[in-house]
Amino acid sequence: MRRRMTRLLGNPLLWKPANNPLRALPTFPGLHPPSASRRHSSSVAKEDGVALCCQMWIDNFRHPDRVVSNLSPLLRRFDLWLLAYQKVATDDTGSYTPRSSIHNSTLEDLLALRNAVIDGKFKWGARLKFFIKSPRDKTDYDSLSKRKIKTILTTTQPAPFQDKIVQEVLLMILEPIYEPRFSSKSYAFRPGRTPHTVLRVIRRSFAGYLWYIKGDFSVLLDGMKVGLVINAVMRDVRDKLVVDLLKDALVTPVVVTTVEKKEKKKKRKYQKKRVLAEDEPKPDPYWLDSFFGFAPEEAERVPNWGHCGVLSPLLANVCLDELDRWMEGKIKEFYVPSKSDVIWNNPEEEQGNTSWPEFVPTSGPDKTRKMDFVRYGGHVLIGVRGPRADAATLRKQLIEFCDQRFMLKLDNESLPIEHITKGIMFLDHVLCRRVVYPTLRYTATGGKIISEKGVGTLLSVTASLKQCIKQFRKLSFLKGDRDPDPQPCFRMFHATQAHTNAQMNKFLSTMVEWYRFADNRKKIVNFCSYIIRGSLAKLYAAKYKLRSRAKVYKIGARNLSRPLKEKKGQSPEYHNLLRMGLAESIDGLQYTRMSLVPETDYTPFPANWRPDHEKLLLEYIKLEDPKTLEEQQSCIKEQGLVSPQDYISMLVWNYKRNSLPMDQFSLVKSNESVVGNQHLLLGSNQDDQDHLNKEEENDGSMNAAEIDTIMIYSMTIFLAVAIMGLPVDIIFHLPTMHACQRKDTITEEWRALLCRHLLRQNISMATLLVNTGLYKMESEAVRTQKL
Repeated sequence: MRRRMTRLLGNPLLWKPANNPLRALPTFPGLHPPSASRRHSSSVAKEDGVALCCQMWIDNFRHPDRVVSNLSPLLRRFDLWLLAYQKVATDDTGSYTPRSSIHNSTLEDLLALRNAVIDGKFKWGARLKFFIKSPRDKTDYDSLSKRKIKTILTTTQPAPFQDKIVQEVLLMILEPIYEPRFSSKSYAFRPGRTPHTVLRVIRRSFAGYLWYIKGDFSVLLDGMKVGLVINAVMRDVRDKLVVDLLKDALVTPVVVTTVEKKEKKKKRKYQKKRVLAEDEPKPDPYWLDSFFGFAPEEAERVPNWGHCGVLSPLLANVCLDELDRWMEGKIKEFYVPSKSDVIWNNPEEEQGNTSWPEFVPTSGPDKTRKMDFVRYGGHVLIGVRGPRADAATLRKQLIEFCDQRFMLKLDNESLPIEHITKGIMFLDHVLCRRVVYPTLRYTATGGKIISEKGVGTLLSVTASLKQCIKQFRKLSFLKGDRDPDPQPCFRMFHATQAHTNAQMNKFLSTMVEWYRFADNRKKIVNFCSYIIRGSLAKLYAAKYKLRSRAKVYKIGARNLSRPLKEKKGQSPEYHNLLRMGLAESIDGLQYTRMSLVPETDYTPFPANWRPDHEKLLLEYIKLEDPKTLEEQQSCIKEQGLVSPQDYISMLVWNYKRNSLPMDQFSLVKSNESVVGNQHLLLGSNQDDQDHLNKEEENDGSMNAAEIDTIMIYSMTIFLAVAIMGLPVDIIFHLPTMHACQRKDTITEEWRALLCRHLLRQNISMATLLVNTGLYKMESEAVRTQKL
């Protein structure tokens, strides 16, 4: 659903300004071919649910602080219920259900479910009486025996299909309301925010912190008191129907049966091949199931409160948002800048690169005191720059706050204070301080450039090898701690060699992406490849009775790309079958050597980062604002429109004259500060006229032979640069070009005169640059025609 919403937001043709979120939205007739089910649903579902969701996101981001008191009209919109049914049915059956293929009886049942929710007749956790059933559920509940009915009522059952639909509808309504209100310091269970985002934020903003406090509030994710949750929800949403639905979902008991532990039977070395039932959904592929087993401790626990289902993570963030706001207030109170600090001289903004703390004053009585934090789910990481006593005081205040607001008893052991030199584990990455020796260059008195070796510290984000071994051991890929020994993955025993290698390559690709921002990315990925390769070698040795890994590598090569069925992997019969398409090609394992692993991604992370969908929403809201239109109109009246060709001409001529690259803002600013004859060659119409007047006044100061000579020279230089593929700026550093820039050869005014002459000839440099693809410049005749 989010992907479809993103595609819809990306198309401005589907946007229509409106002030009322319940307005009539555009329909999409191309998506719904005429059919009997569509004619039946035309009376209740006239619009598109995705467009309605988009409009809700836009309206809530436009007014993020508004208290919502009436959501009943949105609950009545059948488009949302139809979209929620498609989403849940897709998750349940594994195949997408088009809107036009929904039967009339299903639409009637869905309409009955909506009316029951609005009228207050809906009950969470129903076991026998349903308003609507799953497309896979063929059970006739009226003809069940008493024994089966008792089993259904007293044993643990999956969430009813109708409960999931109601949860999806509430999520579509509540998520746009709370997302713009959440703190930018929370990253779990939110769209567009991932553990990678947390690691990049830590690398950028936590470089100068010495003391760290790790807080584990995951107990709150297991469940909170209903009163605390409802009070947190009612701070922003005060619709009685929605609040009552959430309260009933939290209060209604969930039937859970405890299974007695039986003695484990000895398993066979490999699993027996199992055929899926007709109505059984297809399980996740092996590589994806294995990667999910690598989830770090901070991401393992997902809240599931009562009958809330997919609403539980959102409600958890709503409750913990109060903690985020309290911490943001403490950050402002704690901030004390130093007079000599050039980076942290503003509590909200930073100057320069904070990843290099050697430029931050770290000694002296007036050093900067600063604090920051991030929260991922129920885990908090707080960085403190200052004495340890300040961190201890903050910990004491945090314990008191959690006791008062969440009734959570914490102690000093649950909130340890650790120094950066000991290494801080977060999201299976270790934060530590590394000593670096950068080369500092500065200009001394007299213009002399001095280079000196400095000593500094750098924050290092390193993947934990110990945690990696622990996760592999949990997935039964290896055993042992000090000397890990790969174990065969017998779950792939019945798969072919090509399929097994493909599965493991996908797993390794996800591991490469997971450790993308780790400083030791090459080392950790190469270790993962070694474990996977050893595990497959042992599997193939047992499967093809080769007895040892050495024989497997001898036949199948280092990356196991040769077939192991034949005695020799280089058999000509296999290559002939492969060439004719009768044999399946076998891809070798990736990253068998450290040189094949990609480098660590050190892309700079912006200070005020936002997810792409939020930036798109804010930009769209700004463009819809009448003030923006007035500003654009006044800007056009004052400065006029600049074509792309004129803008390129501005950049080229400013660089040619000043030897400095300039952006559009600098060009406009310099254009305003031009006085008298000291203006830049911007390539505008006024500049053209000025240079033509100067050419008429200085007619005869340069004869035709000199102009032709310099023109041919310039054309030759530009053509040589274009053919050789060199950058344009190299032209202005050639020795021969400096010879032509001497006063006795050509002055600044003569260079401008040369440019005008080339344009008047309608050949030369302008045409040459167009042909060589460097940039486009219009001739004087074309500009005159436009005027």
